[in-house]
Amino acid sequence: MGMTGRIEETGASPLDLAVRARDRDTVAMVAEAVRARRLRLAYQPVVIAADPSRTGFHEGLIRVLDPTGRIIPARDFVQAVEPTETGREMDCVALALGLQALADNPSLRLSVNLSARSVGYARWMRVLHRGLRGRDDIGPRLILELAEASVMQMPEVIAAFMAEMRRHGVSFALDGFGAGLCSLKSFRELTFDVVKIDASFSRGIESNTDNQMLMGALLAVARQFDMLSVAQGVETETEAAWLAALGIDCLQGHVFAAPSLRLPV
Repeated sequence: MGMTGRIEETGASPLDLAVRARDRDTVAMVAEAVRARRLRLAYQPVVIAADPSRTGFHEGLIRVLDPTGRIIPARDFVQAVEPTETGREMDCVALALGLQALADNPSLRLSVNLSARSVGYARWMRVLHRGLRGRDDIGPRLILELAEASVMQMPEVIAAFMAEMRRHGVSFALDGFGAGLCSLKSFRELTFDVVKIDASFSRGIESNTDNQMLMGALLAVARQFDMLSVAQGVETETEAAWLAALGIDCLQGHVFAAPSLRLPV
């Protein structure tokens, strides 16, 4: 059967078929990297807006190394991998790497990303409980970071998980706030400790009046719910100055430091 026959059978366009094939290749690439233990965390500081020389915490960003050692950033694979079993395995590795970094560095405070789907994944939960067991100092330095869209898939499950983990001192961050569909009702029920405002609102804020207004509104929500606010994607000193003047608590972006595979000391 030729391409035309396959399109008629599936109802998919050539572009749809190309995207699916690319995603299958991406998932296979990440799955092979998981098996070969070629996943690493890249650490990026989240700095205090009032004094950017001080770091509030680091975010551990998952990276894949290809067979030549080339670093592949998460943006190239996360969307394809997130709904799959490989996505759950990747979250397990990211968490294990983060917990090991916390165990090795008593002064480190670290956020680790996960999908809401991983909360119900038995292996991921075993990695978490094993990392916290017998180490009362690790939970208070661990921040679990969930994307806004991911949280809305199963808010009741996440709420129960957050309540359980808070007994170990674990904190929670909502990633990409403003870009998704999280409701104010969810804020009241989920009580995140940190809200990371999506990078799209930081971009060019000094000249974009819409972003100035929207950032101010999102910051007001964070204050209302007593959440530490982080502006993501800060790329220039001018953006940083505007955001600090608005009263944002913390800043994250390449203007301060790019993610690095070197563990912070």
